[in-house]
Amino acid sequence: MDLMSMDIAELSAVLKNLNQPLYRAKQVFQWLAKGKTPAEMSNLPLSLREELSKLPLGSAKIYDKRISKKDSTIKYLFELEDGNIVEGVLMSYHYGNTMCISTQVGCRMGCLFCASTLNGCVRDLSAGEMLSFIAAAEKDVPHDADKVRTVTNIVLMGSGEPLDNYDNVVKFLRLVSHSDGMNISVRNISISTCGLVDKLNKFTDEAPHVTLSVSLHAPNDEIRNKIMPINKRYNVLQLLEAARRYAEVTKRRVIFEYALIKDMNSDMTCADMLSKRLRGINCHVNLIPLNDVKERNLNGVSRKEAELFLKRLTDNGLSATIRREMGSDIEGACGQLRRRVLEEKQK
Repeated sequence: MDLMSMDIAELSAVLKNLNQPLYRAKQVFQWLAKGKTPAEMSNLPLSLREELSKLPLGSAKIYDKRISKKDSTIKYLFELEDGNIVEGVLMSYHYGNTMCISTQVGCRMGCLFCASTLNGCVRDLSAGEMLSFIAAAEKDVPHDADKVRTVTNIVLMGSGEPLDNYDNVVKFLRLVSHSDGMNISVRNISISTCGLVDKLNKFTDEAPHVTLSVSLHAPNDEIRNKIMPINKRYNVLQLLEAARRYAEVTKRRVIFEYALIKDMNSDMTCADMLSKRLRGINCHVNLIPLNDVKERNLNGVSRKEAELFLKRLTDNGLSATIRREMGSDIEGACGQLRRRVLEEKQK
């Protein structure tokens, strides 16, 4: 296990084997949460720093970044210790800064509208690697003098399906919210799933209760089967029942993500069917203007069409908004920048 993925108990076991006092575990944990290497842990004995430096760290470094001229969104490419590249996005809002992170190198879910899945899934990310994305962004963008930190909110909505990397994701949530670590409240963390119902039910019972976002994108099985292969394993009704259970157990509102795809899921019939399906669930619908996916011949709708769909939902009694587009001039959508950089490297 890499150092960045260890909790205090696991670090204590390592330090015990190195004949170190156990209070050092908390010190090491606090340094790691700041993204420091063992060599930088200045309050540790030199001999201990040297021993810890021999162990895998599991960190990431910034490979490249693009800053939007429109809204100051920062799109990061992080390079992992094995040379793999993954994405992250830092977005600025009036309430703070939200970091969108990946949970896998690529994705195997096969959703037609997502560039992350075009080359499949290479591997899962460790909890420590996910943590290191936050630490790297904190170093890159120092916090304001009157703030404790730069990153105030986290969304697990980058490349990969979080619940397909269940154990590492749950551990990351516990590490990033630990009071002796980054101490980011679980109420400021969101996780997005395309619909692994068995894992979602397990997550409801076992994991910290973060905000749940469900990538729904269709009101029925006929449409969802075409764009999201996972629906052939867990259908719409099964997914909605699991989401309803999460809302009831956690007392938190579920967010349903709905990318509007031209000539597929964006007419008024779909709006009415969606309204009927979601009635009675404590939820909010986040309408997403789809970025065109040329590899799959999918196109988004116009702003006017999106607003008509929104009006139909709200007229039907649903809470809904159109998501603000951010980073559109820097390939801000999942997988776009990584895919292009990999193609350039191959050339």
